Amino acid sequence: MDVKKLLQDRKDHLLKSLDSMSESSRPVDLNEPIGRLSRMDAMMQQQMALNAKNQIQLNLKLVEEAFRRFESGDFGICLKCDEEIEEKRLLAKPEAAFCSKCQR
Repeated sequence: MDVKKLLQDRKDHLLKSLDSMSESSRPVDLNEPIGRLSRMDAMMQQQMALNAKNQIQLNLKLVEEAFRRFESGDFGICLKCDEEIEEKRLLAKPEAAFCSKCQR
């Protein structure tokens, strides 16, 4: 399997997820005529959506860093020990920057 294609697929998926989150992470309108509990629920939902959006943005950054390593020729090399990252790990998580041993 082509790891670069896996990275691109992952990036496309993350970008689509980010686009779909824009509505659910918008600020809660405090002037909207809803009950106090409904407003609290809406604020909690918004906070959960923001947390998920932040996680997606972090994962997107990791994928983009993996693309930079791919272009520089450092892709698949552990950033900590300079050993090759196992192919099985790269196929499961193509944005991995560390080998299994260093990740632990």
